Amino acid sequence: MKVYESSDIRNVGLVGHGNSGKTSLAAGMLFAAGVTNRLTRVDEGNTVTDFDEEEVNRKITISTGVCALEWKKLKFNLLDTPGFNLFINDTKASLVAADAALVLVDGVSGVEVQTEKTWGYANEFDMARAIVINKLDRERSSFERALESVQGAFGRAAIPVHLPIGSEKNFTGVIDLVRMKAYSYTLDGDGKGKEIDIPADMAEEAKTAHEALVEIVAEGNDELMEEFFDKGTIGIDHLVEGLHNAIMDRRLFPVMCASALHNIGTDQIMNFVGEHFPNPTTHTARAKDGDKEVARPIADSEHVAMFVFKTVADQFSGRVTYFKVMSGVLKNDANLLNQRSSTSERLAHISVIKGKTLDAVTELHAGDLGAVAKLKDTVTGDTLTEKSDHFVFPPVQLPEPSISFAVGAKTRQDEDRMGNAIQRILEEDQSLRFYRDPQTKEFLVAGTGQQHVEVVVNKLKKRYQVEVTLSAPKVPYRETIRGFADVQGRHKKQTGGHGQFGDCWIKMEPLARGGKFEFANAVFGGSVPRQFIPAIEKGILEAAEKGYLAGFPVVDFKVTLYDGSYHDVDSSEMSFKLAGRKAFKAAMAVAKPALLEPIMKVEVQAPVEYAGDLMGDMNGRRGRISGMDTKGGTQIVRAMVPMSEMLTYQNDLISMTQGRASFSMEFDHYDYVPSLQADKIIAAAKAAKTGEEEEEE
Repeated sequence: MKVYESSDIRNVGLVGHGNSGKTSLAAGMLFAAGVTNRLTRVDEGNTVTDFDEEEVNRKITISTGVCALEWKKLKFNLLDTPGFNLFINDTKASLVAADAALVLVDGVSGVEVQTEKTWGYANEFDMARAIVINKLDRERSSFERALESVQGAFGRAAIPVHLPIGSEKNFTGVIDLVRMKAYSYTLDGDGKGKEIDIPADMAEEAKTAHEALVEIVAEGNDELMEEFFDKGTIGIDHLVEGLHNAIMDRRLFPVMCASALHNIGTDQIMNFVGEHFPNPTTHTARAKDGDKEVARPIADSEHVAMFVFKTVADQFSGRVTYFKVMSGVLKNDANLLNQRSSTSERLAHISVIKGKTLDAVTELHAGDLGAVAKLKDTVTGDTLTEKSDHFVFPPVQLPEPSISFAVGAKTRQDEDRMGNAIQRILEEDQSLRFYRDPQTKEFLVAGTGQQHVEVVVNKLKKRYQVEVTLSAPKVPYRETIRGFADVQGRHKKQTGGHGQFGDCWIKMEPLARGGKFEFANAVFGGSVPRQFIPAIEKGILEAAEKGYLAGFPVVDFKVTLYDGSYHDVDSSEMSFKLAGRKAFKAAMAVAKPALLEPIMKVEVQAPVEYAGDLMGDMNGRRGRISGMDTKGGTQIVRAMVPMSEMLTYQNDLISMTQGRASFSMEFDHYDYVPSLQADKIIAAAKAAKTGEEEEEE
């Protein structure tokens, strides 16, 4: 592929709800542009942008695929993004590299939950966008009904620039409402329509739709409005220019139509993108230089800088880094400074991306997307600049994972390789976390849902030959006190030689949630020598870590040491540490011990028709509803729910909403466990402890 100037580049994100046809549209564009020699299909597992083994098997996009194509002296960089809620974070992370978005809407289902979520991402990045109503060849599809859904969600600024010719299986072409031309297509053709006359039975409908387009384009421009009032219409040249400006200003969102599966309307979409979507230089990037925010023009004349928006672990090439040239002209073999790690990176063999294939180029201009293999210390979110520069482009902020699973290696060999293999997968997926819970001592993999974590497990097995087991994580309960105690802890033991003697009096009282632990020394007169006081505190802390009711750490309490006694010969640090432990246990017995459980802040997004089911389900999980909002056709429910009640929520939510809902969850605070549940937890903990002791015997 030849090198393209910035003005001839279009970086386009294909976004929308799962199964709206993003990958099929990308396949149609690649075929029409001659990148592939036949129309590839998702169900056959041979598309350019869905090449990962998991994507082929599941027939869904899991991770954003990137592919470059050439169309009418322009270069398109397509970003085929995930649309299913479990993988939607990758869409947001990748859109930072796009300059505009094509939002796909299913012609049968209309606007769905993830359609609105990806629209929100486009708003965050202030992106121009157009809407493609796809799958108009399907049974029960309706352009009119889908358009009504689009305008209900996004307003009257979503205006048709196409009309479909025919419907369902008779959908054979499109009418261009800007230039008032019609195009006919053959089923599964090359995506290039044949110009025909507008069908007579659609002439009046097309005229009315054209006039509506002219009127809304004129609304935002005084000169066009004056021309519209004078002549009753706008000349084609002025209409094209006015439409372009309205799209660039995000005042209008054109609506097109297509059947990506049968390659109908593909060329008209590509022509529209080439004519009306912005090139990268129309944007100014925001960067931070120390504490100061700076504007960075995306221009060849600036110093070279690039931002890493994605990392792929390839079995043969190793780590492959996807980047956007944010400024300057990036030459092959350039040496740049990684601003995060302060290490120098040599970019050998820079390439353009065509799915899993990389085509080497000599240089890339500002705004272009590229890839390079085997960088030493560069990961997603990093900024690479010339050595004299010190600014960084801020990485995309993604929500924390909503669900965790305990992960364990099946064999010792798997255990040795597991950490390194998971680390390589973490480089690819910013939505994953891998850590060891200090309380439960389990290794946890956290993701957006069960299917997300299962994909990781499959990758570990197939890519790195590491087999692991998944199980629900242990809930990190804690213990605390509700009352006060004033007790003695006395340790006395006589042996043949020196004995052991330590004696202390403590008061214990509760602290507010989050208070953790406080220790106060109120000893007067030397009843406990100063050198032994830290040993008492240490004994109390060690005992608190092992718990009292059910073996969970005790938190949010204060201990005041106010008296005691010692022996000149038999007292030691160990004696007073043991006395501290005994004092702690005696205090817990009378200070009204109680269990605490983690409470999660949960936000659920689902179609409004499921609002009642969601509320009832939350109540059944001991949840407290904290707020509700409605955005378009999406109901947002916020609640505080115990973590123990959320371990199976992902699968239950899928069943409840036919997979049309998503949720996020993060820890908020600890609260008391109701007595009925507390009794069960304590009994289970005691039974488990008894079982462990019997095994040891």
